Amino acid sequence: MSAVRTALPRAVIALGAVSLLTDVSTEMIYPLLPVFVAGAVGGGALSLGLIEGVAESTASLVKLASGALSDRMPRRKPLLVIGYGLAGLARPLIGLARIWPVVLLLRFADRIGKGLRGPPRDALIADAVSEDARGRAFGLHQAMDHAGAVIGPLCAAGLLALGMEMRGVFLAAAVPAAAVMIVLWIAVKESPRALPVATSPSAAPPSAAKPVAAPLGADFRRLVAAVVLFTLGNSTDAFLLLRLNQAGLGAELLALLWSAHHVIKMAASYLGGRASDRWSRRPLLIAAWLMYGAVYLLFALLSSRTALVATFLAYGLTLGLAEPVEKAWTTDLVPRERRGAAFGWLAGATGLVALPASLLFGLVWRWQGHAAAFGLGAGLAAAAALALCRVGRAE
Repeated sequence: MSAVRTALPRAVIALGAVSLLTDVSTEMIYPLLPVFVAGAVGGGALSLGLIEGVAESTASLVKLASGALSDRMPRRKPLLVIGYGLAGLARPLIGLARIWPVVLLLRFADRIGKGLRGPPRDALIADAVSEDARGRAFGLHQAMDHAGAVIGPLCAAGLLALGMEMRGVFLAAAVPAAAVMIVLWIAVKESPRALPVATSPSAAPPSAAKPVAAPLGADFRRLVAAVVLFTLGNSTDAFLLLRLNQAGLGAELLALLWSAHHVIKMAASYLGGRASDRWSRRPLLIAAWLMYGAVYLLFALLSSRTALVATFLAYGLTLGLAEPVEKAWTTDLVPRERRGAAFGWLAGATGLVALPASLLFGLVWRWQGHAAAFGLGAGLAAAAALALCRVGRAE
């Protein structure tokens, strides 16, 4: 693939800004949510697990439908407006909740919004750029998304330090959420797409014609299968933080390390996306997944606090490199008119397997110890990297 020399379209940059502001709003709330549920609204560990399990499963299921739906619409932007609007409205209202079932309802609405917007947004980015700029476009988007994940907790910490109560911080998250809608409405422009229709002599008249669903293809299915296998070993980051805590890191250091982790992911996402436009995507993704496996293997073997911290920072590098390459490669492998459906399947399949992945990891940790659990994750990452060798080349 050739080097990219042209500027990215305005819509791609605007969607990056939308994701940055959305993550600022989300991350102002999410780190405080466990404390809020346990204290202010009378919940506990079981309630929190129910809230987050329902929330993430909902997002995954909605993603399966929203991408395919966007392929049948002349414009994808309406789904983005509804998705971002619903989430931006529901999320800050958590600050008004008095009982935990209300938090559950609002998180449910928030994740419906996320599911509605995710695959259509990725398809819109793919529609807006040429083949030799796909990696860079998705890399920029992921980088700005991670930037929001850095800024959001810092905003929340600053407001709390100034004396604002937790409920007030949640309500303040409405400010970046409102900015999202302004940027989305003004800066994201989309031309209507021509929808493919059946052209056989016996086809129905144009007024009754329906869009043709081109096959996604065997290579895309192999890529999704490999990503699902990788995700099965990619448990929640809470286990990495728990291992660091066991090694002697307190809550304050963990918070700083988490922020640094997102800074590294931000830089790696952009660089990884650009590199995939210059070279083949397959060896880059294989290398990133093997690096991930090495990180998990080191977490299984190391006991030094300093070594574990350095390994955790390298973990941010591996994920940052992988994320934009997965999306750019997906765009390479599927027909233009099925991009929304493809991103929906990719996000939905990995989202649905994320819960059993974390349960499996937790059970192995409980029965065999942390070394066995991290070793299992390393082995699954290596197997997934091997499975990528069966996916057709994307040069």
